[in-house]
Amino acid sequence: YIGENMNYTEKDKLLLQVPLFHCFGTVLGVMAVITHGSTMVVLEEYDPLLAISSIQKEKCTSIYGVPTMFIGMMNHPMFEMFDMSSLRTGIMAGSTCPVETMKDAINKMNMKEITSVYGLTEAGPGFTQTNAADSFEKKTTTVGRKFPNIEVKIVDPETGEELGPGETGEIMCRGFNVMKGYYNMPEKTAETIEPDGWLHSGDLATVDEDGYYSIVGRIKDMIIRGGENIYPREIEEYLFTHECVQDVQVAGIPDEKYGEIVGAFIIKEPGYDDVTEADIRDFCIGSIARYKVPKYVFFVDEFPLTTSGKIQKYKLGEIGLKLLDERRERGEL
Repeated sequence: YIGENMNYTEKDKLLLQVPLFHCFGTVLGVMAVITHGSTMVVLEEYDPLLAISSIQKEKCTSIYGVPTMFIGMMNHPMFEMFDMSSLRTGIMAGSTCPVETMKDAINKMNMKEITSVYGLTEAGPGFTQTNAADSFEKKTTTVGRKFPNIEVKIVDPETGEELGPGETGEIMCRGFNVMKGYYNMPEKTAETIEPDGWLHSGDLATVDEDGYYSIVGRIKDMIIRGGENIYPREIEEYLFTHECVQDVQVAGIPDEKYGEIVGAFIIKEPGYDDVTEADIRDFCIGSIARYKVPKYVFFVDEFPLTTSGKIQKYKLGEIGLKLLDERRERGEL
């Protein structure tokens, strides 16, 4: 199904830069190529310059990566020197894909038929995928429709009641793709898989009338500020529209009064050193709800990452507290 959704044939050449120890590399990558007679160009490790130069040299038609990889390639100072015209498709997945990054991949990397896959290693190759023929809007704002021969539903995390189109709840899956369980971890398995076979994802999502799913964020990443539920992705998507933002993550920072407050961690585009925390807050005020406006903005050089390139959002709250302590020591708070 993965290769079919990208119209893979023996003429396609995939630049595979995601780890082979992960489902993204082995199932979405190796298996899709083998089943369609395509070719793999394998990078031993991610390097943005090596990736874009390999695309030109090998005339790759497809490339996979998590959002941070695409951001790294497109923002490399030598990016414009390389020819991306051979590309047509690929997969951006592994973590929530920012709409602006998807648009940039289509416009700057010629990936007109880019797709997005949503799923877990516990349910390979995934729950859903967009199709090469989907509209620009569906490609950039959704993770597509469910794969054939499996079941996907949205439920209320508290009651387990199935929800309808447009309602936000936990996305769950049942089918041949779901694992048997965690090795020698029966209690953890029982927490994750219901007796009737439904797998908990831990992710919040919605589905539209056409069956296209959109990921809202992780349940555990949701910020609860004074009783108000705040989804980080909504704020991240808005901040991505600011010209100074190369990448951004929003996370909850522990607070005595509200329980949590909103913190925005931003990697700037080059040439925007004069943009301040107040500028970012002013950009948000009046455009998003007041309680969602970041209380604090931190300009950082990098985010904490896993070995597979995913952002460790849970560490950002601790980092925010540390940075606030440093500001207090300098007398800035």
